[in-house]
Amino acid sequence: MHFKHPEILYFLFLLIVPILVHLFQLRRFKTSYFTNVRFLKELAIQTRKSSKIKKRLLLATRLLLLTCAIIAFAQPFFEAKDSKNASNEMYIILDNSFSMQAKGKKGELLKRAVQELLENTPETAQFSLLTNTENFWNTDIKSAKSALQNLNYSATPFELSSIMAKVKAHKSAHKKDIIIISDAVGLKENDIKNIDSEEKPYFILSEAEQKNNVSIDSVYINQTLENFYEISIDLSAYGEDFKPISTALYNQNKLIAKTIITFDSKKKKINFTIPKEAFHGYVSIEDNGLTYDNKLFFSISKNKKTNVISIGEPEKSNFLSRIYTSAEFNYNNYSISTLDYNSLEKQNTIILNELVEIPQALQTTLKAFVSKGGNIVVIPSEKSSISNLNSFLANFGKVQFNNLKTESKLITKINFDHPLFSGVFENKITNFQYPKTGTSFAISSPYPAVLSYEDQSAFVTAIQNPTSGITVFSAPINSTNSNFQQSPLIVPLFYKIAQNNQKTGVNALTIGNNQPYFVDVLLTKDAILEVKGADDSFIPIQQILNNKVKLTFNDFPETAGNYSIFDKKEWVENLSFNYKRTESDLSRVNTNVVSDFKTADTISTIFNTLQTERTDSQIWKWFVIFALLFLALEMAIIKFVK
Repeated sequence: MHFKHPEILYFLFLLIVPILVHLFQLRRFKTSYFTNVRFLKELAIQTRKSSKIKKRLLLATRLLLLTCAIIAFAQPFFEAKDSKNASNEMYIILDNSFSMQAKGKKGELLKRAVQELLENTPETAQFSLLTNTENFWNTDIKSAKSALQNLNYSATPFELSSIMAKVKAHKSAHKKDIIIISDAVGLKENDIKNIDSEEKPYFILSEAEQKNNVSIDSVYINQTLENFYEISIDLSAYGEDFKPISTALYNQNKLIAKTIITFDSKKKKINFTIPKEAFHGYVSIEDNGLTYDNKLFFSISKNKKTNVISIGEPEKSNFLSRIYTSAEFNYNNYSISTLDYNSLEKQNTIILNELVEIPQALQTTLKAFVSKGGNIVVIPSEKSSISNLNSFLANFGKVQFNNLKTESKLITKINFDHPLFSGVFENKITNFQYPKTGTSFAISSPYPAVLSYEDQSAFVTAIQNPTSGITVFSAPINSTNSNFQQSPLIVPLFYKIAQNNQKTGVNALTIGNNQPYFVDVLLTKDAILEVKGADDSFIPIQQILNNKVKLTFNDFPETAGNYSIFDKKEWVENLSFNYKRTESDLSRVNTNVVSDFKTADTISTIFNTLQTERTDSQIWKWFVIFALLFLALEMAIIKFVK
């Protein structure tokens, strides 16, 4: 037991006062004489004994009364179990990712968590509130009420490690109490391994009752017909026993197609046929799971011709004119001597077809061309300088040519998962007429091969980045060295190479991916492009590149939807943004990683536990009660004891 004012205990010396009063009677007795006291002696003895007992009882009660009163003023208490952490600062980490849209026993997980915070957080408690995107430092529940009530779901996934880094960076002289409210979807061991052992957090794990969910993953053009696009929609089902769901396609918010999907597998693909014209809309589904992934917004630009040139001998480039027809492409061929360097920046794809030497001036121009979103194809010549090729390719990646080998090899393997072959084949072909090459270079490349030889070496490899692509062949494909020009693979390969990263397909950007976007527009020096949606608008980071503008969106926009790019009030083109689909699988709950930490069902449980463990037990009130009881006992003794 401890005392808040131990110096008051010195007043216990006052206990000697009632003792002295009872030991020394100040009253003088007067002797009275009676004629005969034989009968009174026995009565006097009995009265004296009763008086002695009464005085002792009064002495005891007065001593106890005074003792309890003095101890009460000294304010005794029992020290709290965790008193050393009573001054800790509190941090509440609230997961507001899209997976918190799931419904628990009492409604949506995030809304229920917010309600519990508002109802059960003490008004006097100071804390810092951190969400996926917002931070509220050193606040209280009254000040944070409005922010909590207006808290929206965030497109940013819940990354505990990064939020904990913010907490750690918030320097303080006190230790920290951390409360983490999350559904633990996607929680990893790496997220908690760096948590300070002295600041082990409390976890409140919100559990969803309904874990079935259907997500729209992607939309793409599966087939281009003369007057129509066949677009494919990929969906994923997470959970078991799905009921048929409705799927609808909208253009400019007008319903143009609708169907019912029955899930007989976890992955499903459905097709819609739409007119071959500009599209600006979305596809949507209706399910009982999460709502954020029930729409996928996309745009298809008006069909523009793709600019392609090949640089090389005309007789070796005739096959390209048969692939790049005038209906879809502006194709031209130039020899190295007749090439106009100023025309290169206007191209989408440039093919270096069996050049013996790539001049340094051309290398410099092509490096700038790739940085602005252009595509390059490198087809070597048997007489090409290896050092010259490697010097050129070093500007873009780690593909390097080695020695020329004069042995015939068959091209036997197709990488169906490579972006250059996406949507080309309905089925994976394993038996086809293998093309071959007579001589070829050995290539060292860390990138996946697009086409491979029978010995697993690369025939075609590609350096893919968000804005451009560099495709490299390991052998000449002229009719003397190879029969690849007669292979059915050549048309889809070169077609996809030319269209790579061009706006000839579905435009559906992902918020937060920071993928640069190129707009074909000529701007004056001070002109600024603005992106506008139905409810909001923003100005992206932009860089003028000759006849293009490079846009970087960072984490904008905040809301998925269909948007348009404007140059002042003049419309330029449409584009669409969508949320990442990282929160769709509600079965990714990993509660094992928090097994070493304290967990609770509600926020009130944690506050009550902290208050109990860190609040001293004040017992001075009991001594006041005892003092009053002894006072009442004293009065009773005086009145009733004879």
